[in-house]
Amino acid sequence: MKILVIGSGGREHAIIWKLSQSKNVEKIFCVPGNAGICGIAQCEKIDILDFKKITDFVKQNKIDLTIVGPELPLSEGIVDYFKVLNLPIFGPTKLAAQLESSKVFAKNFMKEYGIPTAGFEVFGNSREALDYITSDKCPTASVVKADGLAAGKGVFVCNTKEDARIAVKKIMVDKVFGTAGDKIIIEEKLKGEELSMIAFCDGQTVLPLISTQDHKTVFDGDRGPNTGGMGAYAPAKIFDENVLKEKVFDNFLKGIENECMDFRGIIYAGIMVTEKGPRVLEFNVRFGDPETQAILPLLKSDLADLMTATVNGRLDKCKMEWETGYCVCVVLTSGGYPGEYEAGKEISGLGNVKDATVFHAATTLKEKKYFTNGGRVLNVCAVDDSLQKTISKVYKNVEKIQFEKMHFRWDIAAKGR
Repeated sequence: MKILVIGSGGREHAIIWKLSQSKNVEKIFCVPGNAGICGIAQCEKIDILDFKKITDFVKQNKIDLTIVGPELPLSEGIVDYFKVLNLPIFGPTKLAAQLESSKVFAKNFMKEYGIPTAGFEVFGNSREALDYITSDKCPTASVVKADGLAAGKGVFVCNTKEDARIAVKKIMVDKVFGTAGDKIIIEEKLKGEELSMIAFCDGQTVLPLISTQDHKTVFDGDRGPNTGGMGAYAPAKIFDENVLKEKVFDNFLKGIENECMDFRGIIYAGIMVTEKGPRVLEFNVRFGDPETQAILPLLKSDLADLMTATVNGRLDKCKMEWETGYCVCVVLTSGGYPGEYEAGKEISGLGNVKDATVFHAATTLKEKKYFTNGGRVLNVCAVDDSLQKTISKVYKNVEKIQFEKMHFRWDIAAKGR
């Protein structure tokens, strides 16, 4: 079969890398791809929101399945566009994608269908939000979230009411996230350990992958601003996965059935495991990044078969097999990320990596040399039979790679020791 993957990051590189191992996959295309992806797939420079050009390309090249990596095309309705043309595509419709594109929609969905989550309030203007913060109803420690998509940066964890006021001003007055901040959520800050659960869903069956733990903040010790993710490890044995399936995914299935959502793709639940049990922080409707890079190296099953079964509504016939051991993914970023940073820095040492896999997140290739081309640049992933060995192996390889002002966290997976 011929497959098209839409996206240009480390997540898409990992997906294509895994698909390339399938005996049933003849050729892989990627729109638009990156310098690393171009080594294993045919990359085409098409705008990921130009649905007509993409579908024309799919028809011209007789592509059997299209897989959507990032959230933006899903939120803009690419799946609906494909379905009108009767073209197979992996991902939820625009209606279902609101579970990620609108945090207000997602929180109301959780509340309606008994999915455990933090208490919250919704605000459509800054004055009401600031009045709430000064009231006794607002907890001293809170989390302020922009409603719309903000590339993983629209969440402010606030330890004081002054922090919350600053967050509201940034989102609703300064409009640092544009229209994504037209509405906000203020919710209680939960204490506990974070866990990511990702699952295939064909609308009738949910098939969870192994659990992972992402590291959101930019500095060691979970300090600094939130990023798109600084690293992850799998499996993260923090909570009983069967209980999570019952409390989260089973209720999710009831909800999408009642709401008549066509959901054939990935459902991702970001979870805080508290003293009172798991609480869902957010839903995503696509593979997590960098969680995917930590999960797929451990997957023994054929990824193309799983995705085809998802699109065809046959997940109930599938089982997943996993390698024993662990995988750790460390993200290498440009200095200054998630704030301002410089691109175009030459990357050296990639050829010295021997017992790890490097997924490109934001790179370009010029005259056989790789250069940085974004905030999160590379993902270094290693597998071994114990977590301690895996951590040692991945950082041994991280140190072989260099580019000017390169930054990474030294404590990825440290909580799992």
